[in-house]
Amino acid sequence: MFSLIKKISNRLLRKCINQKLRARLKNHQMSVISSNCNGALMLHDLGEQFRSPFVNLYLAPADFIKYLQNPTFYHTQILQFEQTEQPYPVATLADIRLHFMHYHSEQDAREKWQQRSARINWDNLFIIMTDRDGFTEADLQAFDALPYTHKVVFVHKPYPEIKSAVYIRGFEQQSQVGALYEYSGWLGKKYYDQFDYVSWFNQKS
Repeated sequence: MFSLIKKISNRLLRKCINQKLRARLKNHQMSVISSNCNGALMLHDLGEQFRSPFVNLYLAPADFIKYLQNPTFYHTQILQFEQTEQPYPVATLADIRLHFMHYHSEQDAREKWQQRSARINWDNLFIIMTDRDGFTEADLQAFDALPYTHKVVFVHKPYPEIKSAVYIRGFEQQSQVGALYEYSGWLGKKYYDQFDYVSWFNQKS
């Protein structure tokens, strides 16, 4: 009963929070490229269209960085689906692997990838990464060196020397950040709300 009350309370409060976030948002044409679900869930909170195929999937950190180093090349490649033991479709795009963890079929994953790839606004890009799924210090350095104006990497401990690092409190006793889209308490706040992503999106140059 206690957990149910907390769940209902957070959902009701979240609706109010999302309304306020949406009212503040001025940039409605951004494309968010995220290594996992965080970017898509932020956009869902904001009621924005997905202008990137990086929705309901994840990439290993090294593969995500490799994609970001040459996105034009990867978007000329064809998805090749593999037979794996995973309960969701997995595909390679040249030498990187995409885990379509919230898709039910290869056809659905392919169609959504193609549709959303066509919507990418290359002049209004925002890049999001997290220090999980095998993330290393080398990945952190490589990500920070990428030539994107708007990029953040959510980390579980402070990295003052890394310009793109955003420290998310609550995971200090772990080796990585957890699910940042989950509620962090009773007030409808999610872990990624520690980062003012609406102000960040509004920074389009």
